[in-house]
Amino acid sequence: MQFARINDVTIHYQVIGAPADRPVIVFINSLGTDFRIWRDVVVRLAGDFAIILYDKRGHGLSDVGQLPASIEDHATDLAGLLDLLSVKNAVICGLSVGGLVALSLYQRRPDLVGALVLSDTAHKIGTAESWNARIAAVEKNGIGSIVDTIMERWFTPAFRRPENTAYSGYCNMLTRQPVEGYIAACEAIRDADFTEAAKRITVPTICVVGDQDGSTPPDLVLATAKLIPGARYEVIPDCAHIPCVEQPEALTAIIRAFLTSISPGESSP
Repeated sequence: MQFARINDVTIHYQVIGAPADRPVIVFINSLGTDFRIWRDVVVRLAGDFAIILYDKRGHGLSDVGQLPASIEDHATDLAGLLDLLSVKNAVICGLSVGGLVALSLYQRRPDLVGALVLSDTAHKIGTAESWNARIAAVEKNGIGSIVDTIMERWFTPAFRRPENTAYSGYCNMLTRQPVEGYIAACEAIRDADFTEAAKRITVPTICVVGDQDGSTPPDLVLATAKLIPGARYEVIPDCAHIPCVEQPEALTAIIRAFLTSISPGESSP
């Protein structure tokens, strides 16, 4: 395991190297998960691309850090990690809140971003009322009290079968995240709005969404793609909010095709 001290926060990360002429892909996980959600995509890309994964603050093995923590704070953490690893011009692939972090990173440090893969995310996610209700529920009864509701948004009914052991595992992943880190990330998402920032993106961008996503529905992701000049848009069939878990082959194929078509700059760690 690899750890770094970034902005007074211990960040858990992993680097998977590749030949020096290969692009670097940075994966940012969603709310209530850690970077293990990317495994089935990473195993299909390893060797052809250098890969960086990390647990954002308040998740996985990273510190919760000082609270509150905005999306901009998360982006500053990632910028510090990439500076530490001497990476620039990377492909930033963010899922859900990870997409917001990717948008903020581009806004603050465009030198670090060569292309964007925005998976199941949007320029603005949810409403203040919906986020405040979730925060109140977690504060009162813990993350376990919202698991069923969240899983209906994360995964299709086909994935949520009781006999699917993986489904139980992802329920465990959600409930075992630090409560204070989960709430802080909910607050950060609630307060984030990248509507205007999206209009100023100039790097190649693709927006991807599962056709049954209950958190950032296809219409919302399409609206985000339309804000970003020249952005592409792809819908993954038979998939909800977390394609890297539910449809990793399809997501990997989309990422490969996108990167082949744009040939972004390279900077292997």
